[in-house]
Order: sequence, then structure tokens, then C-alpha cells
Amino acid sequence: MLTKADLQHLRSLRDKKQRELAGLFIVEGEKVVSELLKAGFVFDAIYATPEWTGQKTQGITNDEMARASHFPTPTSVLALGRINRQPLPDSGLASGLTLVLDGVQDPGNVGTLLRIADWFALDRVVLSPDCADLFSQKVINASKGSFARVTVHSTDLPSALATVPPAVMVLGCDLIGEDVHTISPARDAVIVIGSEGRGISSAVKQRISQFVTIPRYGSAESLNAGVAAAIVCDNLRRSLPV
Repeated sequence: MLTKADLQHLRSLRDKKQRELAGLFIVEGEKVVSELLKAGFVFDAIYATPEWTGQKTQGITNDEMARASHFPTPTSVLALGRINRQPLPDSGLASGLTLVLDGVQDPGNVGTLLRIADWFALDRVVLSPDCADLFSQKVINASKGSFARVTVHSTDLPSALATVPPAVMVLGCDLIGEDVHTISPARDAVIVIGSEGRGISSAVKQRISQFVTIPRYGSAESLNAGVAAAIVCDNLRRSLPV
């Protein structure tokens, strides 16, 4: 049985400030909890109603779930995870393939970009501090099980990009740039995706070694950040073993 204090605590984790204070986040829903368990993520607690047939640490009633749930329509399982932010090592961008998100504030886009990094087996994703919160329910839901498989760091981007060796390409996705199809496959590169509204910030632009664009054949104004990132990743991975 959940106490009133337990319910208040679970509900408070909707708020980023409260998540940071507690060092905990909520994942809710049969599909996403199953995906994260399958990916090997270890939860601190799993609260579930009798309808949930998977792993659980505490059974609760449907009424308790309705009061604890972050959704208008409660699901059968709610899991509690511990926030673990991994610092970017010194010279962490010197090798491998890195996807950098500069001010991407839409949680769905951040989650989708994690899935893309997972699909192309990138070595890491680096978020600027003003990106959508990695531990928000919307980011985790959009990322599916990739949240548990992709290494993610959050750091000051201009400082981190300043450590990239000259031999490593830092590619900035922009409407004006070289045709992405002319880029040679690479084992070591950094791909920078800017925010949905302003694109790549001016401070980060100074660290870009090459701007690339995806040729437009129709009349659409722009591409979704996830679509653009996937096309660039595909070109870098061309003919290279994962």
C-alpha cells in the first residue's frame, strides 16, 4: 500500500527541479518499461497493478496507480529510476562517432535522436545544458529502449568542441553547406544538430570545421532534426563496418 507521502513523492517527480533534488525519475507504461528492462536497465522500484505480468517490486491497486500516475489515463506499471549523469571524459570527442545536440528543446526530438544514435551505433551523444531534460518522461518514451543503450553526456559545447583534434571532422548541419553526399565515410567525426528554432548557436558555429546540407529537391522549408541526423549518420557509416 502506498502512503500519502509516497504518492506525493511520485507525483512530484513530474517536475525537473524535484527530479534533480531527489536524484530519481519516473518511467510509466507497459511498453517503455518492458523495453528498458529488456535493454538491461535496473530500476530502483517497479510499482504495478495486478494487470502487469512482468517484473515488479511492489503491487499497488488501480486506484493507487490512478493517483500516482503522471498520465490522464493510468497504465499498469510505473517504475522509478536513479538519475546518473556521466561526465564527458577529457578528450572525449577525440575518437569515434559523436552526435552533439545544441539546444534541442523538444523532448520528442531528443528521444528520437537517441534512437538514431543507437541505430547507427554511435559512440556517444552529447547534450548542451539547454536541451530537453534527458530524464523527462517524454524523452524516455520517444527513445524507447535506446535510453538504456546509448552513452549520453551533458556539457558546455564550445569548451568540449575546443578539444577535438584537427583531424576529426566537426560537421554542422545547416541549410547552407556542402552536399552531405560528398562527405567520405569516417570512423571519427562529430555531428552537430542545432535547435529547432535558431539552428546551431553562434558559439558552437565557431567550432564547426565543415557545414553540410541535405540537398532539397522539393518545396519543403526544412527537415526534422531526427531526419537530418539520420541522413548524415548514414553517409558517415557508408561502407564502414559497425
